[in-house]
Amino acid sequence: MTEQEWLDAHQRLFAGLASVLRSHLERHHALRVGAEPPPPLDTAEVEAARRELPSGVGAIDLMARGFGLSSFEQQLLTLCAAVEQDPSLGDACAIAAGDERRPYPTFRLAMAAIPGAHWSAITPAGSLRRYRLIDVAPGEPLATARLRIEERVLHLFAGLYAPDPRLHGLVERLGDDSADALSPSHAVIAERIAAACRRARPGGRGSVVQLCGPDAAGKIPIAFAAARQLDRWLHAVRALHAPMAPSEREALAQLWDREAVLEAGVLLLECDDSDSPEVSRAAAALAERVEGAVIVATREPLKLRKRPWLRIDCDRPTADEQAALWTHALGPHAAALNGELPRLVAQFSLSPPSIRNASVQVLERLEEQSADTPPVERLIWEACRVEARPRLDDLAQRIEQFAGWDDIVLPPAQMQILRDVAAHVRQRFKVYQSWGFGGRGARGLGVTALFAGISGTGKTMAAEVIAHELKLDLYRIDLSQVVNKYIGETEKNLRRIFDAAEDGGAILLFDEADALFGKRSEVRDSHDRYANLEVSYLLQRMEAYRGLAVLTTNMRHALDTAFLRRLRFVVEFPFPDAERRAEIWRRVFPKATPTEALDADRLARLNVSGGIIRNIALNAAFLAADEGAPVRMGHLLRAARTEYVKLEKPLTDAEVGGWV
Repeated sequence: MTEQEWLDAHQRLFAGLASVLRSHLERHHALRVGAEPPPPLDTAEVEAARRELPSGVGAIDLMARGFGLSSFEQQLLTLCAAVEQDPSLGDACAIAAGDERRPYPTFRLAMAAIPGAHWSAITPAGSLRRYRLIDVAPGEPLATARLRIEERVLHLFAGLYAPDPRLHGLVERLGDDSADALSPSHAVIAERIAAACRRARPGGRGSVVQLCGPDAAGKIPIAFAAARQLDRWLHAVRALHAPMAPSEREALAQLWDREAVLEAGVLLLECDDSDSPEVSRAAAALAERVEGAVIVATREPLKLRKRPWLRIDCDRPTADEQAALWTHALGPHAAALNGELPRLVAQFSLSPPSIRNASVQVLERLEEQSADTPPVERLIWEACRVEARPRLDDLAQRIEQFAGWDDIVLPPAQMQILRDVAAHVRQRFKVYQSWGFGGRGARGLGVTALFAGISGTGKTMAAEVIAHELKLDLYRIDLSQVVNKYIGETEKNLRRIFDAAEDGGAILLFDEADALFGKRSEVRDSHDRYANLEVSYLLQRMEAYRGLAVLTTNMRHALDTAFLRRLRFVVEFPFPDAERRAEIWRRVFPKATPTEALDADRLARLNVSGGIIRNIALNAAFLAADEGAPVRMGHLLRAARTEYVKLEKPLTDAEVGGWV
């Protein structure tokens, strides 16, 4: 049946029901004036029109089931709708009531004219008024007040989808773009949700299904699939938009209770993007108040006291399931990966929507077929990096990496440890999966490192070099900003960071580790105890993290040795001696920079770290560019003097003698 055919059949049914009501009015008028009443109208045409509709169900039938309407309530509601569409039926109401001033339905008229009338139909607790299917005009006695159908309900009688405008911006109906091919484990979850919702009959107050886990994007396709199994639409409300005021929350709940039946809707309450206790309480109160099927997407379950709830944990698809999703999304191009798919899913743990989006990006690039189009495996790797960024970009500073192994100058022992760190990250899949080390538990599988040394000795550059080598994103997190004086808030901040980073296994660089990792093992008060808990939580997440987590500190002696033992690598970045300072000077200028008569050995007499050397070189380059000349020793002398003023250090002749 086409949409137009459905609309035509629906209109025939509505017209037939209106004819039956007109017959009731005419019969009541005849009895009131003592005339011979007309014979009852044959309802065969009405039933024939109903049979034309799928499952023999029209708008009034849907509302009757959803709101539990009696036969009298159905006819009264239909009368209110018919009067809006056919003014002559309003005239029939006035004639039947014997009052030309009342060309509209009233409860007194309905009680007298429609069979099966009962007073409870018009009470505030009755479905017609409770769900605001009809409104009673104010200022008149209840029996003679004008009854009007709500606009949203009238549109449904006309066979049109027109959601209540008061829900705009609060409730969003999700379309087919929210559907994704589910992995087998997620398909099972969708079936469990659908089964739980079936146990709650429409209009009933069954259990709230709480879909728990860190993967916010992956929960929407699961909830959408569950709703479609129920032959309903999924509507989403963000917890951040849940009204805080009880009166506003009650108004929203009433509107949704009606919409859930009119639109055959399932409510998805999205709580993943908020850690605010106030928002969580408002979301919980809304979930408890609304009727019908409710799915809560959340990291941890909301605390519900007035309504039963069912927790269903939702993990990301397994590595094999992700590989299958990639193969399906890439189609014939998947064969060009040359066995790289296992390494890809070992590094990037993406939700089905993210895999779909990344695949679209890759396929678009492949369609270009230009000479510089990279291989498929490289395109997918870069697309995964881009897809994994949005959540972490809001929580940490992404550092672009340009430095390679040739740009960093360290003693051979430290260089070897850094290469070992890169090797551990690169070979995680082989050792943990293929060789079986990952089967003994997640603890200790994360690659963790401490970079210790004074400012400017190359700690951040070393992280850049490793990230550049592994083609992974590098994010800097200032621990001094993460640590919060309020109990429990530091753990929340860390949890958000690690949960966001899990998608792409990015390299996390936690700066200022001494802000959290001081020597706190001796517990003197409750603050010391919670400080130790914060440290333990960070180390626990680092040890289970699928990527590389690096801590940096300027004061290794301030860190407790008990904490250091839990880190896999500790790299000491020494202050560079004269030989290494000279090497830094030889490498500090890019090949494109014009230089003239620079003496690295004399420059190395400056007793400064590599970071200061780079500052001086950069400032000297600007001075030379402004003169239109190559970088010379004189430019470096001027730049060194400026830098030493910042450092509040004297620039001695022993350091700069003979430069110019």
